[in-house]
Amino acid sequence: MNFFITYGTTDYLEKIVNQHTDQKLLLLENPDTATLFHETEGSSVFNEPKKYEVLDSTGEMMNGTFAVLNNIPVTQEGRPLFEKRFSERARLIEKEPGFSAIRVLRPLASDTYIILTLWESEKHFKAWQDSKAYEHAHKKRGTDQGVDQQSIFPRPSYVTTYYSVDKED
Repeated sequence: MNFFITYGTTDYLEKIVNQHTDQKLLLLENPDTATLFHETEGSSVFNEPKKYEVLDSTGEMMNGTFAVLNNIPVTQEGRPLFEKRFSERARLIEKEPGFSAIRVLRPLASDTYIILTLWESEKHFKAWQDSKAYEHAHKKRGTDQGVDQQSIFPRPSYVTTYYSVDKED
């Protein structure tokens, strides 16, 4: 499965959505920018997309109204270890109330993986962060066994969040 991301103004990206109603496109925004996700077996409808391969996928992307993107730069040498870590994840997030989807995305033209989770609301995501399941999923973080302690990260990771675009009637 292929996953493509593009950025722009909400108005511009809405035009793309309206031109490609047969495609699986999800439009989200935050105060700084808007983003459009395209998940497909084929090629992208975007002119200049950021390209990813879906390594792991659960849930329906189109049900999400709040997206959390963990952007994690990984060295070339660190990719196998990083991908192994995510292939062995606890899979507890899928049972959380308000969970819609997760995509583990391997970059095809950069070094930054994205762990994308989609939620019914920001409230549901925050409840996940406060849960025992979150604690279990991240129990190795900061320990000798944690992937974050490996020297596979060329620079710090960062998080971006987006909300569904409010439609005016």
